[in-house]
Amino acid sequence: MDLKPEITWQDFEKLDIRSGTIISAEDFREARKSSYKLEIDFGTLGIKKSSAQITSLYQKEELVGKQILAVVNFPKKQIANFFSECLVLGLYGESNDVTLITPSLPVKNGSVLG
Repeated sequence: MDLKPEITWQDFEKLDIRSGTIISAEDFREARKSSYKLEIDFGTLGIKKSSAQITSLYQKEELVGKQILAVVNFPKKQIANFFSECLVLGLYGESNDVTLITPSLPVKNGSVLG
């Protein structure tokens, strides 16, 4: 993959990346690609919903209680009959499977990436 264009520090500061804990995960049957509907607790920011294409590496049951990182200041995005309110962050592997980005130690929900 080619390197993306250089951005300024001010561009990076526009992203609001926070820690959250997944409190529920369910199959998203209406989505075109295999996905889960997630509810994520971001502490003082409240609970936000997200659609995540992570079904190949994660079972719903193991996601509950997992801390993740997500961009919380994108506009809502409608996917089928669902509004995704944040973008859960992950890395694509060789098979295009997504591995979630998680804190290595527990942190407070809503903590800012910095």
